[in-house]
Amino acid sequence: MLEIFQYQFMQRALIAAVLVSVACGVVGSYVVIKRIVSLSGAISHAAFGGVGIGYFLGVNPVLAAIPFSIISAIAIGGVKQISNISEDTSIGILWSVGMAIGVIFINLTPGYAPDLFSYLFGSILTVNNTDLYIMLILDIIIIATVYLFRREFLAVSFDEEFSKVVGLPALLVYMLLLALVALSVVVLIKVVGVILLIALFTIPAAISKQYTYNLRNLMILATILGIVLTTLGLILSYIFNLASGATIVMVLATAFAISYYLKG
Repeated sequence: MLEIFQYQFMQRALIAAVLVSVACGVVGSYVVIKRIVSLSGAISHAAFGGVGIGYFLGVNPVLAAIPFSIISAIAIGGVKQISNISEDTSIGILWSVGMAIGVIFINLTPGYAPDLFSYLFGSILTVNNTDLYIMLILDIIIIATVYLFRREFLAVSFDEEFSKVVGLPALLVYMLLLALVALSVVVLIKVVGVILLIALFTIPAAISKQYTYNLRNLMILATILGIVLTTLGLILSYIFNLASGATIVMVLATAFAISYYLKG
């Protein structure tokens, strides 16, 4: 089975599986603990607006998605603080508006977008060296930020109200956490696409949460699980000639079902 990794595109896909697992293991742990899964889903779909703008401007869609995703994340978090609009309402609005912006700009772009589906549904087998460099840089930024603000993130994730009482700038920390979610979305977007990436955010961390309550251990275990399960999904998609993003998600879901059964 290992002979399939003699091909360069499979080698790049394996590296991508490791890089995305780091992002989803670290940030996904906060997403599960803080219970902002739906908000993360909104950010992931809003990121498609950045992809569309990238196509329109003729730049790398992944690079274009970075500022757009961060702005969308801050907008979603900020609406809750400065208006009477409920968070779930703002999530629904920005979720659809981001996708709509992406569709409009792609429609305005002359010609045909050949790899559009890879951003919607993922295609880990088409990841190139540029994508890998972007993923690596974003992973480094994510890990460095989490290390520097680990206490603040921990406090806001478990008890935001108490964080405010003790004088912690909870809103700024929360916004920074959402920005990390946005960066993670960009890391994951080429692997499973904006439609499916919420599974990579949540399932490895959700499985790991059944076995540990220590945040550091949770991140490590979620990262390892992400690497193993994503690689397994990659191999199965190649062997059976299936869509890579969907196969990875189904492997993750199966692993969660087995883990839930065993713990039950």
